[in-house]
Amino acid sequence: MPNMMRWRYGDTQPVIAAVDSGLQIEIGDLLWLDGDRAKPASALADQGTKVANQRLFADRFLGVAMQQSRAGDSRPIRVATTGVFEFDCTSGIFELGEWVGVEENAAGDALLDQCLVKVTDPSLAIGRVARRSGGQARRVLVDLRSTIMTGGIEGTTASSS
Repeated sequence: MPNMMRWRYGDTQPVIAAVDSGLQIEIGDLLWLDGDRAKPASALADQGTKVANQRLFADRFLGVAMQQSRAGDSRPIRVATTGVFEFDCTSGIFELGEWVGVEENAAGDALLDQCLVKVTDPSLAIGRVARRSGGQARRVLVDLRSTIMTGGIEGTTASSS
């Protein structure tokens, strides 16, 4: 997906993360931490099921890329670890406080770098809906929380599950 600034408001509590020079990262990519390197969601090895992929990603969720890293680049990038972002989503109705996790591709073998889906289990979630979306929303406003830097969203009060 092309570079897209998805941040809308709120403190981003940025960190500077090392990258894998063999991977491309676009602005707006959802990133996870693999050892000491930030990688896009699609670089997570397939765990066999969507739920297993979402759970592992949520466990290692670092944040949202605020800078691009082209393949071959080795310079660290800025990553937002909190804040409210607008992401593409699987269409549906999103209510305030509902959990969202990273979406999987149609083949079911990789996560998408810039797409979210509603989840009912907090262990799969990386954020909560920050604006109700009626009808068949194609984008969702979410309050994201890095698991690595802030402990994620588990343990916070849910308005729904």
